[in-house]
Amino acid sequence: MTITPPALSVFETLESEVRSYCRGWPAVFDRAQGARMTDEDGHSYLDFFAGAGSLNYGHNNPVLKRALIDYIEHDGVTHGLDMATTAKRAFLETFQNVILRPRDLPYKVMFPGPTGTNAVESALKLARKVKGRESVVSFTNAFHGMSLGSLAVTGNAFKRAGAGIPLVHGTPMPFDNYFDGTVPDFLWFERLLEDQGSGLNKPAAVIVETVQGEGGINVARAEWLRALQDLCHRQDMLLIVDDIQMGCGRTGGFFSFEEAGIVPDIVTLSKSISGYGLPMSLCLFKPELDIWEPGEHNGTFRGNNPAFVTAAAALDAYWADGQMEKQTLARGEQVEQALLAICAEEPAAHFRGRGLVWGLEFEEPARASAVCTRAFELGLLLETSGPQSEVVKLLPPLTVTSEELDEGLRTLARCVRETA
Repeated sequence: MTITPPALSVFETLESEVRSYCRGWPAVFDRAQGARMTDEDGHSYLDFFAGAGSLNYGHNNPVLKRALIDYIEHDGVTHGLDMATTAKRAFLETFQNVILRPRDLPYKVMFPGPTGTNAVESALKLARKVKGRESVVSFTNAFHGMSLGSLAVTGNAFKRAGAGIPLVHGTPMPFDNYFDGTVPDFLWFERLLEDQGSGLNKPAAVIVETVQGEGGINVARAEWLRALQDLCHRQDMLLIVDDIQMGCGRTGGFFSFEEAGIVPDIVTLSKSISGYGLPMSLCLFKPELDIWEPGEHNGTFRGNNPAFVTAAAALDAYWADGQMEKQTLARGEQVEQALLAICAEEPAAHFRGRGLVWGLEFEEPARASAVCTRAFELGLLLETSGPQSEVVKLLPPLTVTSEELDEGLRTLARCVRETA
């Protein structure tokens, strides 16, 4: 399955050294359908990465593809800035009727640009505008994007260093279980807020992931999230939930915070909101926060109408009833049982996760990369996460079949054994 150097030469000679994923998967991919990708030599790979969570409904999902093809053949608007279009109207109406109203969520919807970091930047700007303060609190091992505002609330030292300038107005606090249960929740945070000599500027907002994907699949407890919301309310801070990777059903419910029973002030969505891997992001916020002036935050590609089409089709197909959530939770139990068996044989490994996002952590960090390398050789796409890339990250499509999931988990178990 080794790809010869000439096949990769144009990537190696012309493309920037900044490329990353392709280094771990030395293949030239040609086709993809469902949970599988095929390279130009005909080798098939089971995809447990799903576009970093952008393909929750799999590659080239036939329902979404049909809606997209019909729209294009109809000469539907492709690029629309923030103009009103039939595609945008259909998406907004579907999102309201299928997602917001059944959950009694009052949010206004903003289209900030095509990527997750656009959504985060808009959330930070809005929080600061509303509260008239600059500081934003984030958490250890957080990841919120690669633009400057998002990097300022990101924990990873390597990614932060790429900014090339000081990253300011962001203050990190310990994520859930950062001290292994030895320190009461928010003891440090609340003490700093109440102490006039702490040096902490009053924050406008707190931004949090309910499950830290890039940080190592660190799962916040529901009670910790509820306590965080209560702290924000008491201290006049807005609560922002970054649901870019964990939203759109990844943890079971459409929003990852549903299990905790909280209602964030601001929510960011991207990745799988389009359903088809097309660039799209949303910033959702409570109506009283909608104090934007027209054009105060904008972007040329915030009106990706083909993405609106596939997003509406995905909501109609998978979220009009409760079946997707039930299936995801069932598949998650399947993964959990397999990881239990792996860790019973491998005492130097530990696992954690929710729904269909799981992490297998190794005490020897290099082991995780070795597992992913061997997995690629056996036709399984896996990536690492965590500050030392010590966690094997499992992120299969939500539409993966039980048989495909079993196949991938058996391959994972083999890779763990063979890299011992």
